[in-house]
Amino acid sequence: MEKAQSLACDSIIFDLEDAVAVAAKNTARDCVCRAVNEGDYGYRELVVRVNGLDTEWGAQDIAAIARLGVDAILLPKVETSEQVAELITHLDAQEGPQLGLWLMIETPKGVLDVRQLAASSDRIECLVLGTSDLVKELRASHTENRQNIAYALQHSVLAAREAGVDVLDGVHLDFRNLVSFEQACEQARTMGFDGKTLIHPGQVEIANQIFGFSADVVLDARAIIEVWLSAQAAGKGVAVFEGRLIENLHVAEAERVLAFADALAARTA
Repeated sequence: MEKAQSLACDSIIFDLEDAVAVAAKNTARDCVCRAVNEGDYGYRELVVRVNGLDTEWGAQDIAAIARLGVDAILLPKVETSEQVAELITHLDAQEGPQLGLWLMIETPKGVLDVRQLAASSDRIECLVLGTSDLVKELRASHTENRQNIAYALQHSVLAAREAGVDVLDGVHLDFRNLVSFEQACEQARTMGFDGKTLIHPGQVEIANQIFGFSADVVLDARAIIEVWLSAQAAGKGVAVFEGRLIENLHVAEAERVLAFADALAARTA
């Protein structure tokens, strides 16, 4: 948790669920509260994955996290809108600041109903694919190309885009194999994922490179907007940039790239 204060990542997820042994649940909760209160995580968004409300620790986790000063709470193994509503009820009862809601999509039912889950509350900010649990629940196997879970990944991206929320790809368990990790990141990026959840500091740089935008892409985005504005001023509905036809959809993407670059610059500053 101390090392996370210096990593070039966008968010830190403190895990109270699967990464913690049953006998250590209460200790882990205390450690996370102390780390958040005493640590300096700078620009990094802080998220806590709690235990489910169907466990003996869930309600205690939420009570402790509600006023901790984190940015969001991550609910595991979400399958129904009732789970989301129950989480909100518990959070509101603490009368703390309104936290963002992140949902783990990691079961067959969760994937099949992800469209309804993503739209179940306007407080939902992000979907997180739990690919490790999903593979287990499907009785499938982990493969490098992940074609056996491609439908689940793509279906979740579609649901996130419809609901207007972010969506993050699952972790890569073979963390020492950076070649296969890079392939997984590239696959997720081309599918439309906004980022990837990581389990080792050695994965951060590759993820940033693949899910970010190069300096050349940023320069092209600025140029596209410039030629578009010039075309608009001349009363034209389209523009041309380096032999390519530019329409309003390309301008919207260029604006997204520049917004990303500006946010990254502000983060670095």
